[in-house]
Amino acid sequence: MTSGLPPDRGHIATERPHDHATPIDRMDTNEMVAFLVEDQHRAVDSVRKAASSLAGLVDLAVESLKLGGRLIYIGAGTSGRLGVLDASECPPTFRSDPSQVVGIIAGGDSALRRSSEGREDEVAGPVEEFEAISVAERDLVVGLTAGGTTPWVLGGLADAKRRGARTALICCALGEARPACDRLVHLATGPEPLTGSTRLVAGTATKIALNTLTTAAFTRLGKVRDGRMIDLRATNEKLRDRCLRILLEFFPDLDRAEADATLRASGDSLREAIEAIESRRS
Repeated sequence: MTSGLPPDRGHIATERPHDHATPIDRMDTNEMVAFLVEDQHRAVDSVRKAASSLAGLVDLAVESLKLGGRLIYIGAGTSGRLGVLDASECPPTFRSDPSQVVGIIAGGDSALRRSSEGREDEVAGPVEEFEAISVAERDLVVGLTAGGTTPWVLGGLADAKRRGARTALICCALGEARPACDRLVHLATGPEPLTGSTRLVAGTATKIALNTLTTAAFTRLGKVRDGRMIDLRATNEKLRDRCLRILLEFFPDLDRAEADATLRASGDSLREAIEAIESRRS
């Protein structure tokens, strides 16, 4: 943190006061809850309007992953936590390698539970983290910053560019100093009901965008068939039941016992069980 005055960010959309006639602290509990819930619809609308840009980012992610590269999220605070969350949910959902989607948060993993706001002002960005994982040409680095101005994120994107990686920015407001990115996804969520608290509408919009990005990317990579996750492994009772129900949907002439025997013979891998049945019938 510098000793001088900070830049005035009052013009940034996520920092402006909400235009609702009654501030939330003047509402009764029922009115406040109803308002906060209803206001979240703006998050869905913002992602809907950015769908074309988001689709372009999906295509970039698929290209990188097909080449053996990675999808790397960088963010601070809420944005960083959402990136780490999305990355951590890809292996159990798509049976992807944990190294394929990586979440890096300013301040390290401890910042997932205890905020470290001071780190987001570091203009060098995640240089050390990039060095540790050898960010290079095949990677796609996606910066996440609600207000579009976080120095740590912008510095990280600049460093990723120098390393030859593809870059993208997902933001909920456009800052004045936008980095050179291969793809910009602007989720125009506007002011927050609690002014400046971007864990609200901006956070919801970012979560929707990240869910969409990885779900669409791994679908394009063949991890989904007929809307079902097929790269599942039956590692507990819930997942075994899901695998069996999917097998019976795909092959309705089987009974549950036959499906279970095939699944076990395939090392509890749903994909391998599907392929084994198809191979026997071809």
